[in-house]
Amino acid sequence: MLSEARPAKVGTWTEPALRVLRERYLMRDGGEVVETPEEMCWRVALSIAAGEARYGRSPAAVREIASAFYDIMVDGYFLPNSPTLMNAGKGNGLQYSACYVLPVGDSMEEIFDSVKAAAIIHKSGGGTGFAFSRLRPKDDIVASTGGRASGPVSFLRVFNSATEAVKQGGTRRGANMGILKVDHPDILEFIECKLDGGITNFNISVAATDTFMDALAAGTEYDLSNPHSGQVVDRLSAKEVFERIVRAAWRTGDPGMVFIDRINASPANPTPEIGMVEATNPCGEQPLLPNEACNLGSLNVAKFARRGESGEWSIDWDEMERVVRLAVRFLDDVIEMNPYPLPEIDATVKANRRIGLGIMGWADLLFTLGMSYDSQEAIDLADRLMAFVKEKSHDQSAKLAEERGPFPNWSRSIYQNDRPMRNSTVTTIAPTGTISMIAGCSSGIEPIFALAFEHRVKQPDGERVLTFVNETFERLAKEQGFYSDALMQEIARRGTLHGIPGIPETAGRVFKTSHEIAFEWHVRHQAAFQRYTDNGVSKTINLPNAATEEDVAQAYRLAWEVGCLGITVFRDGCKGEQVLNVGVGSKKEALSPAAAGQAAVIRPRPRSLKGSTYRSETPIGTAFITVNETHDGDPFEVFVQVGKGGSDTMAVAEALGRLISLTLRLPSPLSAHRRLEEVISQLARIGGGQPTGFGPGKILSLPDALARTLAEHIGQLKPSGELPPGGEARKRIGDLCKECGQATFVYEEGCKKCLSCGFNEC
Repeated sequence: MLSEARPAKVGTWTEPALRVLRERYLMRDGGEVVETPEEMCWRVALSIAAGEARYGRSPAAVREIASAFYDIMVDGYFLPNSPTLMNAGKGNGLQYSACYVLPVGDSMEEIFDSVKAAAIIHKSGGGTGFAFSRLRPKDDIVASTGGRASGPVSFLRVFNSATEAVKQGGTRRGANMGILKVDHPDILEFIECKLDGGITNFNISVAATDTFMDALAAGTEYDLSNPHSGQVVDRLSAKEVFERIVRAAWRTGDPGMVFIDRINASPANPTPEIGMVEATNPCGEQPLLPNEACNLGSLNVAKFARRGESGEWSIDWDEMERVVRLAVRFLDDVIEMNPYPLPEIDATVKANRRIGLGIMGWADLLFTLGMSYDSQEAIDLADRLMAFVKEKSHDQSAKLAEERGPFPNWSRSIYQNDRPMRNSTVTTIAPTGTISMIAGCSSGIEPIFALAFEHRVKQPDGERVLTFVNETFERLAKEQGFYSDALMQEIARRGTLHGIPGIPETAGRVFKTSHEIAFEWHVRHQAAFQRYTDNGVSKTINLPNAATEEDVAQAYRLAWEVGCLGITVFRDGCKGEQVLNVGVGSKKEALSPAAAGQAAVIRPRPRSLKGSTYRSETPIGTAFITVNETHDGDPFEVFVQVGKGGSDTMAVAEALGRLISLTLRLPSPLSAHRRLEEVISQLARIGGGQPTGFGPGKILSLPDALARTLAEHIGQLKPSGELPPGGEARKRIGDLCKECGQATFVYEEGCKKCLSCGFNEC
């Protein structure tokens, strides 16, 4: 059928969309891309529409439905999750679902059966969730061997190592969710298992029961039970456990919380007679039974904004209904055509026929309508919009049930006394990291992470800086008369409109970025969408670096109070990841010429170098900071002297200089100047016990003094320590991407992803 001529309609693709498509989605032959984005959409549309033939549709009718599927994808109205786009119609045998939950039983055989199943799923681009709650606690006696159990956390590390070893053909990296019930005896070890920086291939969440939340509210203790014997073995203070969760989440972003009893009492578990939900997928929004998968897709709601004759914007609800109904049909057809990786998964999926239709482009829609994300009118619109999507999608699932029959477990479901449904769940708000880039819209229901950011490209004559601007913001800025290239560059430097003179007041109110929005509004958005979503809502509660543990605690408590199924927080910079990930990118062309030529060599020090020495007053004494440069003018090494030789102060100063010098000399896709900017951003504003100075020249610590001196050296600060005219030093949007080296690797929708190249870890 792929030989059939595709419809004539063509799409409008942004440069980032084309980059992502070429890198990960379009078909290749011998390494060369041999497919256009339109051909990809037609490949997928034809492949999925073939499921219609199983219900008696004629070839002409199948072609007509395929054309309708093609149109909503090419127009950017709807896109399925990435594995469907990557694999459908290629004949590679790889599955189309993004998320799975696998059982982890309390025996060595069951545990390693799950490891094997996870490897098979990861190989084909899926992510996996696991509940380790059935495993007996650490040091429990194993009757068959007389030995002692190593506990859930030890096996969590085994699963993490197995994921690290699995390669996924360069398209998607293995991602996992690890969950442990709050009443498991090893819960404290689990809560803090990521504090040492390990277990990098897992998000983790505590499954909080109603009993635990009640004990937390009452300030009492609760029972810990051995899952193997069923016996109560200890009691803990709910308040103390919650404080440990909050402290770890403040430091690392993990663990999140999953309100497991609420999930099982909600439409997220439509078949409680069949089994209870123990775990979710990696980003937390998709509760699943063991061996269950879900097929996901998202509407780009920004596409339904229409401008009337009076110039006012509104939503085209009729067009949205049309696309919702087509999307539900598409996702049900995916179930038919999906080559599931394991027979147990195939059987479980087809018995429940879960689908998850969600949304993306929410922030863009609010921009267009002139609504601030942190406003009651935005919350009210979220309520109205998701209620509409639920009503129309459920109605379409019921119509499909009339046409094709209900899902096989319908008679044992929570819907057994209602109108039959084709799908046990219909709506999910899932991460849209790369498909939102393809659609050219904002991610999921998240606010915009950055209105503009800089992308640096190494060229023979030096480094070129390109400014990427959010398309909706750029369009509206031009319409409202305050657009200029200089303004966009300044926004890219700052990351926000805040503090820029001459910006209209309404623009400052509407065009806010994620870190300008209080956590309460993040949580309230999640709750508003959750009210009309069968499954869960993928949402990261982004917090500024200055957020306190109490802020995290309040966010977790609020999520429980307003009806969320779970919560994930991320305090800016909390992951503590090594920002300079050297040599991780697999593409040689991503390396600078120097780095490519000596990819495993630390640059040797020439016999002589020239530089500058600066004197700086710090809280621990006068520092002399020397920056030496290569003959090409690149920073090469830094020396820091404070106090007397042999003192602890001098040891710390010397260590700082050595580490910065090593960073500058290691092979990297980033220029030395760019690396020094990253060092400055890491050291600046680190506080100490006794700051010195006043006003703009106030020095908080030795690292802060060093950052200011280095910034002065590369022209980011005046000698007085003041910022240059026009604003702050350049703001780093995120961490450095392991794939493209840009400082645009951010955490949202429960997932780490790059705004520049689309690389993600889910």
